[in-house]
Amino acid sequence: MRRHVVLVGLSGSGKTAAGEGAAKQLDASVVDIDRQIETAAGKSIAEIFAEDGEAAFRDAERAAVARALEGEPAILVPGGGWAAQPGNLEQVTRNVFIICLNTSPAEAARRLAGTKARPLLQGDPEAILEAQLAERETWYDQADAVIETMGKTVQEVSDRVAALARKSAGW
Repeated sequence: MRRHVVLVGLSGSGKTAAGEGAAKQLDASVVDIDRQIETAAGKSIAEIFAEDGEAAFRDAERAAVARALEGEPAILVPGGGWAAQPGNLEQVTRNVFIICLNTSPAEAARRLAGTKARPLLQGDPEAILEAQLAERETWYDQADAVIETMGKTVQEVSDRVAALARKSAGW
């Protein structure tokens, strides 16, 4: 039986790109949770944070993941902080295969250079990502599998996600 595959990791770890690449290989849908939230709210993630606050965003994120899990098995790509929100991993562990895409805060900051759409990365992105990793690492360590993305192409990471989905999530 196929299970959903959820990609977790820091912003800039390659979740969206690898999820899209793996979904093509698996003939699966990819559900970008941030895009789902933006569509439902009619505004950007940055606007949601500015106007409604992080708590409202996290509630919308939790609901979007729950809706996605009700559908056909897919590759789910929540934001980098989703896994570290209390109860989120426990809510999904029986229904999904979780893969953590691991990269250094320095590499993630390099990949995100020039991006203005990430409200939690305003200021010194590398320092912020280091602090986020320290806060979230315990949660990321609960993933079923880890893929190191440092020095790998999007294709290599996508291939690994697809291989793990076939081996461990019934694809």
